[in-house]
Amino acid sequence: MNNVVRKFTGVVLAVALITVPMLPAVAQQPDSASSLDELLKSVESVRKGESELFDQRVAEYTAASESAKATMMRQAEARRSQLEATSTRLSDTYSANELRINSLNIELVKKAQDLGLAEVFGLSRQLAGDAAGVLNQSLISTQFTAPDNQLNRVEFLRHFAVARTTPTPDELERLWFEIQREMTAQGDVLRYQADVVQPTGEAVAGEVIRIGPFTAMSEGKFLAYLPELNALTVLPRQLPDEFLAIAEDFSEATEGYATAVVDHTRGVLIALYVERPSWLQRIELGEEVGYIIIIVGLAGALAFLYQLVHLVIVRGAVRRQLKNLDNPVDDNPLGRVLLAFKGDPNRIEEDADVAELRISEAALREVPKLERFQAFL
Repeated sequence: MNNVVRKFTGVVLAVALITVPMLPAVAQQPDSASSLDELLKSVESVRKGESELFDQRVAEYTAASESAKATMMRQAEARRSQLEATSTRLSDTYSANELRINSLNIELVKKAQDLGLAEVFGLSRQLAGDAAGVLNQSLISTQFTAPDNQLNRVEFLRHFAVARTTPTPDELERLWFEIQREMTAQGDVLRYQADVVQPTGEAVAGEVIRIGPFTAMSEGKFLAYLPELNALTVLPRQLPDEFLAIAEDFSEATEGYATAVVDHTRGVLIALYVERPSWLQRIELGEEVGYIIIIVGLAGALAFLYQLVHLVIVRGAVRRQLKNLDNPVDDNPLGRVLLAFKGDPNRIEEDADVAELRISEAALREVPKLERFQAFL
């Protein structure tokens, strides 16, 4: 009798396996209960539904004809044989995979000992620390912003460099990815959206034109990078107009080659250039001494110009006199010296000493006019 009951129960369960895909579910997965009473009611509901479903399947099997029962029995046995074969195959696969995993783990430990992963991880941390310092000073960091739930690239590299735990594959992958991305971006000239700090201190979103890691511009103005804020700011004092014109033309260019201002020191030269005082500022910095120097310089320049014009005129007159030495005139130094050498025609001839004295006196009278303002200059 017990054998009959077990056989009947086995048939019913086999029929249930076959008819499960064809019957609608009477009970759904209960939602999370907020109290023990709700949990108890959910369990009772599920048990009641399963019991009703089981009774329904038993009734269907009992009401079926003998031929239908035999067919259902054969289908159930075939299904059971199929599931047993699948179970055996999966079990064998699981065992083989487990043996393979153990073998690979042993091989991994051996290779790790051979390669010296401790040294490799130490070098990777050292590389991360060096890269963090470089990327912290790079204005490219304003382009690659991290999501809210992740560290930005500089913070990640610093955290990686000081960590004492074994780095994960994802961390090692991000390490070389950030370095590779920085190397690639250094050769790009592109536009992107970023916040730009205005001279008033307000951060305004705008289009930024980046030339590698060297120069950044926005709306025709040059920008400076603030590593401590990881932000770009407009220079309070811009470069001269000729540089601003180049920046404006470069901003409007869309293709081909264009002239641009590139600071190979990554902003150091531009910062020094804009700090250079103008001419008016230089004069103001000189104060009283500077004013005196300028006045004396202007006076010297005027004296120089006046004497230059005088000497040019005198030189022209002397050249004319050289062409006509027999008829000296008194409109040039040479003519006046020649007239002094000839002396007064109404007077008797004088000796050589007297003539020499007369010529020396005439030359001495001409020298002060020719050397005028030299002492002052």
